[in-house]
Amino acid sequence: MKILLASPRGFCAGVNMAIETLETAIRLYGTPIYVFHEIVHNKHVVDRFVREGAVFVDRVEDVPEGAVLLFSAHGVAPEVRRVARERSLRAIDATCPLVTKVHLEAIKYARSGHRIMLIGHEGHDEVIGTMGQAPDAFTLVETAEQVDTLPFGPDDKLAYLTQTTLSVDDASRIINRLKERFPQIVGPPKDDICYATQNRQEAVRLLAADADIVLVLGSQNSSNSQRLAELSRERGIRSYLIDGAGEIEPGWFTGDETVVITAGASAPERVVQDCVEWLRTRFDATVEERTIRQEEVYFPLPKELRAATATAPTG
Repeated sequence: MKILLASPRGFCAGVNMAIETLETAIRLYGTPIYVFHEIVHNKHVVDRFVREGAVFVDRVEDVPEGAVLLFSAHGVAPEVRRVARERSLRAIDATCPLVTKVHLEAIKYARSGHRIMLIGHEGHDEVIGTMGQAPDAFTLVETAEQVDTLPFGPDDKLAYLTQTTLSVDDASRIINRLKERFPQIVGPPKDDICYATQNRQEAVRLLAADADIVLVLGSQNSSNSQRLAELSRERGIRSYLIDGAGEIEPGWFTGDETVVITAGASAPERVVQDCVEWLRTRFDATVEERTIRQEEVYFPLPKELRAATATAPTG
């Protein structure tokens, strides 16, 4: 058996920032610290912080008045911030800057009178937060076929935005269909799909040509991890989205395959290495790392924590 270890894989800059934000907040303020929705969509990360005293909530109203509340990497609607202020919560914003970029674009288009087509998945935390920036301006579009049913005409002012964790191919199909049907539609000057999502998809796309099986490390509610598994399956490669080595089935392998291993942008590296070790132990697998692109993006801590960290006592 041969393992091709895809690089880049795993944590992106936004996830690193969100995790470091929660770690720092726990160190500075103690626990419990409340987090609105999962800090990132990964079971291992969430379980670790629960053990350390973080409390994940789906309603701001469930947070005691005056407590510390951290907004997750996926971003929140202005209404959530308003309720947090009303409850005198000490809010810390760990929204990924690339999601914030989409929020600012949404506000700009809404103010200029555009109807906004948001390409994304219904119910995803990021989509809820983005549509919350201007609820009356948005229409959610999930498929290219849906474009044909949209109730707009050639005189309507239209714009499109995308969820940052989509399949590049799927988003392109929908955008192209929107432009065909509505030539007047405008979009952001720079692609909304995040660099890390694109890089991980590119790596899987290239390495799948040499693969018999693809293992994607990530949780089922991780949009970008789901897209990695779908990409492989679209190329006729057996692909499994798993949270860790404990979910691997020995029957998936005969022992002479080439296995590509990658990880979604919220999956820790240790779960990747656990899977590598599982295959090494059982199938005497060799490992080759294949680097498709280098990543050097870094996002600083939120300004609320940068100021607190600067004044915190040391030693």
